Amino acid sequence: MAFRVRMLGRADYEPVWRAMQGFTEQRGGEVDDELWLVEHPPVYTLGMNGDAAHILDAGDVPVVRTDRGGQVTYHGPGQLVLYALVDLQRRKLGVRRMVSALEESVVALLRQYGLSAQARSDAPGVYVAGAKIASLGLRVRRGCCYHGVALNVRPELEAFGRINPCGHAGLPVTRLADLGVDVQVFEPAAALVRELMVQLGDEDIAA
Repeated sequence: MAFRVRMLGRADYEPVWRAMQGFTEQRGGEVDDELWLVEHPPVYTLGMNGDAAHILDAGDVPVVRTDRGGQVTYHGPGQLVLYALVDLQRRKLGVRRMVSALEESVVALLRQYGLSAQARSDAPGVYVAGAKIASLGLRVRRGCCYHGVALNVRPELEAFGRINPCGHAGLPVTRLADLGVDVQVFEPAAALVRELMVQLGDEDIAA
């Protein structure tokens, strides 16, 4: 089994989300899994069963109710998003295992930068010294997943102060730029892809 990696650059959230839905709906059993890497313009996204009360002050930032799990999060410039379009059934993966693979790929990436990070069972995502540096959400349809993980490389953190991140009031949020890692948004992309492939036991990138 191989992955096809797509670099989307900066792209609006909703068209990318609709493309993930379309890909998942139409894919057959022999279609390669895909990893999409993207940076979004500012947007708040609210999960399927998310409570809008967790959006404290959206201001002029659009709010999109999407079909992933979880509550509210922010996407914006300076944040690296990896969307994992994976046939879980074919790979014999449960949802919890896929979530762990995404989390552990970020933990391993941060270790390369000398940072100690952890996942939390009570609040999916990745944390450094108690502050959230990566958020995570998935949707499973027809035995396949989409959505993925968002890593704060150098986004403006003020936007997170206008929500209860992932439904947790007062949850501190951090970014690589504040932890001594001076990189541009797509610089960690190749290493993050490699770490996820290690987690999933995959070595091949499709041509």
